Amino acid sequence: MSLQASSKAPDDYQADFLISLLQDMIFYRRFEERVLVAYTKMKFAGFCHLHIGQEGLCVGVQRAIDPQDYVITGYRSHTQAIAKGIPARDVLAELFGKVSGCSRGKGGSMHMFSREKRFYGGHGIVGGQVPIAVGMAWKIHYNEENHVVVCYLGDGAINQGQVYEAMNMACIWQLPVLFIIENNLYGMGTHIGRTTSVGAKTLYKRALAFDMAHSQVNGQNVLDVYQQVNKLVKGMREAPGPHLLEALTYRYKGHSVSDPSLYRTKEEIQGYMNHDDPIKNLSDKLIQDKIASKDDIKQWDKKVKATLKTLEASVDKDMDPELSEAYEHVYS
Repeated sequence: MSLQASSKAPDDYQADFLISLLQDMIFYRRFEERVLVAYTKMKFAGFCHLHIGQEGLCVGVQRAIDPQDYVITGYRSHTQAIAKGIPARDVLAELFGKVSGCSRGKGGSMHMFSREKRFYGGHGIVGGQVPIAVGMAWKIHYNEENHVVVCYLGDGAINQGQVYEAMNMACIWQLPVLFIIENNLYGMGTHIGRTTSVGAKTLYKRALAFDMAHSQVNGQNVLDVYQQVNKLVKGMREAPGPHLLEALTYRYKGHSVSDPSLYRTKEEIQGYMNHDDPIKNLSDKLIQDKIASKDDIKQWDKKVKATLKTLEASVDKDMDPELSEAYEHVYS
């Protein structure tokens, strides 16, 4: 597996770059599927939100930014943490509440974190990460650094007041923050068309209130995401300023692992799986361009599953945090 956050593509998309994109997406999907099985086996408890179906966005964004750039997100953060460079083992250990986890087993599913990798969560409060992202972008501005902040938020967060206060400040000071709405159409169990006046797939228009640059991208096509974010980030480095990017994507599972997803039809979900799945989209391209065969892809998938099985068995043996640690790492 490549899993290299700093890997960039040449203009002509060499075969190894395309293969690595597909391998990463396969890894992230199988990782999340394994997390779901572990949850049903009661290996860990609490809230758990899966990213299955949205892998194209995670991979495309990460390939377009540099390791020194900052990423902050909401609670659907496992694969975004891995993409930013946190080892998959550390993420799984954090889920399992092990002391070897990236937050020493104290954060769990919603609070992945690594100062070293500049991944600042994982936040359980809807929209709560957006003001923090603007603060990080202010730090970049104040220190005259040439970095950017990527701030993921869900379509359910787009109606939160603090989101607009933060976006307004980002525009006033022209801060280098890329706000990315992961529009998977459902805020918990409510279709976004019932909660916003601008329409289900036009959330990027909210930027008009601040005269902020804005655009939209197909989050189910990893190459579209890479091209768009690469262009936006390059522009931010040359002339800092915020941008609101709406990524149209879809989650196959419920809002969380406890959500049976009865508010949508099986036909709707299957339609995305058959016709707009990020892994299928790139797989079809690789096969059509004779870069890989169906057998190649099956072998990569098989290898990922074996790797994750071994990884989980290893994490199972790790120690839980000592009770004496309960009041440590609470304050900085």
